[in-house]
Amino acid sequence: MIEAGSAITSEGERDSIRAVVRENLDAEICSYCRIREIDVEMAISCDVDSIHLVVPVSDLHIEKKLKKDRETVRNDAISVCEFAKDHGLIVELSGEDSSRADLDFLRSLYADGIDAGADRLCFCDTVGILTPDRTTTIFEELTGLGAPISIHCHDDFGLATSNTVAAILAGAAQAHVTVNGIGERAGNAPLEEVVMILESLYHIDTKINCKELYTTSRLVSRLTGIAVAPNKSIIGGNAFTHEAGIHVHGILADTSTYEPITPETVGRERRIVLGKHAGRASIDAALRELGITAADEQLGDIFTRVKELGA
Repeated sequence: MIEAGSAITSEGERDSIRAVVRENLDAEICSYCRIREIDVEMAISCDVDSIHLVVPVSDLHIEKKLKKDRETVRNDAISVCEFAKDHGLIVELSGEDSSRADLDFLRSLYADGIDAGADRLCFCDTVGILTPDRTTTIFEELTGLGAPISIHCHDDFGLATSNTVAAILAGAAQAHVTVNGIGERAGNAPLEEVVMILESLYHIDTKINCKELYTTSRLVSRLTGIAVAPNKSIIGGNAFTHEAGIHVHGILADTSTYEPITPETVGRERRIVLGKHAGRASIDAALRELGITAADEQLGDIFTRVKELGA
């Protein structure tokens, strides 16, 4: 499922959503909507398959942001959900700020949403305050409500990936992720991290073409102008780069000594760089890549010079 934008935002946003729809991708195309019929009408005008109907559910959001009460919000959610279903849309009913909401109220809202026709539910950790253990407890409780439930995490405390994986292992049917983890504030759960953790550490087949993760990351970074940190896991520039002599010595013997997955798994290549931490094995390997064979004495001289330059 691809959430292509929020149709109510602007005509430019609607044009973008329509462009995605016209690609006829093998995916459900979705628009973000508030609990207002006009949002749904704009989504319908883009010919999307579904809406992500976002309902503020914490008292903080209900009272301070909407200046309403719980029952008014509940009635609005039911009404707009029914309106969307009457117009043939798939509805994912999402609780905004779920992690700070009263869980009894949230459960009752979800139940009413299912009665109104909601196809899926979503639990949003809007300000990233969940922890993996709490996520597990919550999702073990919510997976029996009668509709598939999604997890939507923000990365304010750096826990978006951990919480997303915890939710999936506890029964979440779907995870909201973004390429490179881009998103509001500190961003959302990164696609590449969630996928590779599930694939490599839990041996779960995600159906994702992992070899396209890196090229997709580069494309998104270039088009958005948002750089990826060099030390970012999986897709950062240094993720498969080795300098330290002891590491390179191990890599040359067996790549698994210092790589949990091969770079080719995610469409990358391994790099060995020379610097002050380099060892003789690193230098010898670099020379051989250039088709140069050095005698022991020459290798020693080059080693000394590299150390001097890298200091």
